Amino acid sequence: MGKETDVLQRAIEVFARGFCFTRSFTYPYLADRVGKLWVVRDAPRKRGDYRREEWIAHGVAPKKIDQVACKHTRGRFAVCAIHGVDESDEPLRTGFKTLNYRLGATEAVMVHDLKRIPHFDKSVEIMRVTTEELAERLNKAAKSRQVLSEHLAKDSPLRQYVALINDKPVGWVCSIDVGHATWCSNMYVEPKFRRRGIAREMMSKM
Repeated sequence: MGKETDVLQRAIEVFARGFCFTRSFTYPYLADRVGKLWVVRDAPRKRGDYRREEWIAHGVAPKKIDQVACKHTRGRFAVCAIHGVDESDEPLRTGFKTLNYRLGATEAVMVHDLKRIPHFDKSVEIMRVTTEELAERLNKAAKSRQVLSEHLAKDSPLRQYVALINDKPVGWVCSIDVGHATWCSNMYVEPKFRRRGIAREMMSKM
């Protein structure tokens, strides 16, 4: 159980720092520890409104998370409460409901040691984005900036991949260096091209 907890705590740190990388495209977004919690938020501003913060916790009661976040927040915030695969989510749901929080979404956090990487027959062309032209096509298809000019170099801490059908971007995902690990960010496949194995092909390639 101790080893499993250590892996989860490391995964939480990778998530926090990786998430901050993409949020820093327009203004620095930082990950900090506050007691047992992580908070991801804008660097101090001299002007302009702060973007919403996110408080990340595992193994901390909802009431305590709320107390710490309310004490240290700079404005609006959300909570990302994480539980292990063998832990019930009911205490979290009940606790936050009692505090009048509203559930936004739930999703899995997965860890892969990369010792065995499966390979699949390619159904689409998958490329790493290394040119301004392909970056612009991807940003246009995604309707938001997925990659900046400084991320096109081969030694960039962000590696962006795109799935193409007839030269049209239909899926994308990126990998962000976080110390000795990487964070998989912004995995997306256009709805009409889903259930074809494109996501798993991108992950395998990346």
